[in-house]
Amino acid sequence: MKRALRLILLAVLLLLAVTAVQAQTAGPKVHVLTIKGTINPVLVDYVGRGIADAEKDGAQLVVIQMDTPGGLDTAMRDIIQKIVNAKVPVAVYVAPSGARAASAGVYITLSAHVAAMSPNTAIGAATPVQMGAEGAQQTPDEMKRKIINDAAAYIRSLAESHGRNADWAERAVRDGVSITEQEALKLNVIDMVSPDLNTFLTQLDGKQVKMLDGTTRTLQTRNATIINVGMRAIESFLYTIADPNIAFILMSIAALGITVEIFNPGLIFPGVVGAICGVLAFYALGQLPVNIAGILLIVLAIIFFVAEALTATFGILLTGGIISLIIGGLILFQGGSPVFRVDPWLIAIVTIILVAVFFFVIGRVVRAHRQRVTTGREELVGKTAVARTALDPEGLVFFKGERWEAVSEKDKIEAGEEVVITKVDGLKLYVTKKG
Repeated sequence: MKRALRLILLAVLLLLAVTAVQAQTAGPKVHVLTIKGTINPVLVDYVGRGIADAEKDGAQLVVIQMDTPGGLDTAMRDIIQKIVNAKVPVAVYVAPSGARAASAGVYITLSAHVAAMSPNTAIGAATPVQMGAEGAQQTPDEMKRKIINDAAAYIRSLAESHGRNADWAERAVRDGVSITEQEALKLNVIDMVSPDLNTFLTQLDGKQVKMLDGTTRTLQTRNATIINVGMRAIESFLYTIADPNIAFILMSIAALGITVEIFNPGLIFPGVVGAICGVLAFYALGQLPVNIAGILLIVLAIIFFVAEALTATFGILLTGGIISLIIGGLILFQGGSPVFRVDPWLIAIVTIILVAVFFFVIGRVVRAHRQRVTTGREELVGKTAVARTALDPEGLVFFKGERWEAVSEKDKIEAGEEVVITKVDGLKLYVTKKG
């Protein structure tokens, strides 16, 4: 028994030793994250998770492959904090060819331990746009100067911390300048230009980078195992809907579905879809620089459409609703940049669809409410029955295979004669001779 235990213990120790040797001899790992699109809070969670996983995995490097037109200042700063405080070196690689690092992308690139760009890419235009709860704000000159100074100091600090061109970085903020990848390399804005990821990792091998705690890391990235870290399904979904065009569509579907349900209770499906789209729209709006006036105009447009369907205003309310919807869509995400704008063509298409559906669905519901009742006892009035017995004045009549007690309101009616129902009183019919 003791011998068996010794053998088991020896086997466990041997297995642990082999595992340790494999861990030491395993090739270096590089985790690759991908940012394509605007910078928003969803990316903060994605980048934070990617860096944390790389730290746990003992990766040599985290590469953020980026192509962005810019985004929200708060989300940008949160991402930079995660990069600066990472325990593993982080490289930002502006790629593929044709990509750009504009606005918030400039700050993120300069904050990385290594900054690189692919051929035919650009970087710059980092002038901040003041955002608030109501979108882009017209700020006084004094406040605007403070905002610019704050951004300039921030980007200079990021550039200087990695020995990059702080003067150009400040010009990107104050003058909104942009440059190509070759110009960026000559001006010491970035560290290298690489045509693809594998070449980039080969160029990085042996490079030393300085971490926040003052220590120096020597990168070993040649023949590294590349681990692509994509967004989780929920992250990808939330990032997709946090888009001005998608948010506008969700708002429109929510308004339409809930309104149809109100006018026709019991359909359930339009109400459920409307409620779900409404919740998703509120989430999307919470991630974007929303203009409250834009939301109010869209709500007002829905009210006008409903009122037009219920009243005869000869198109006045309809015209007002169309104008309100178009203006509301145009200013819904007034961010001073095409990054936060709803496509005008989308606004036109949604307006046409909304008007058509409102008039088709709500119009039919209203007409149905105004129609004469065609079921129940009221249906009998005006219909023809046959006298089963003589009515003098009372007797029996046949109507659709049923026998009814009947009263002749005028002359005596013989059995077999056709009669017209004039009134219904409980289970008794009042009739007159047909003729």
